[in-house]
Amino acid sequence: MSRPVKRSFTIAGHRTSISLEASFWEALKTLAAEEHLPVAQLIARIDQGREGGGLSSAVRVWILNKYRYGAAKKIERTA
Repeated sequence: MSRPVKRSFTIAGHRTSISLEASFWEALKTLAAEEHLPVAQLIARIDQGREGGGLSSAVRVWILNKYRYGAAKKIERTA
């Protein structure tokens, strides 16, 4: 497992930074490309939908849920 990498973004007019491991950054970039969004805009969307907790954690959970949902859909199609 890699050490978290910190990157800064402007969200809702203010600068913020999040720290994610390389695997999460790669997944975030992939998912942003699938949604035709820049990474910063996807992070802003995640930020708007979070219910407390830190932004880095919210991003990790969002990524996990996206992949869980995708795996569940694949299982449904094969059943």
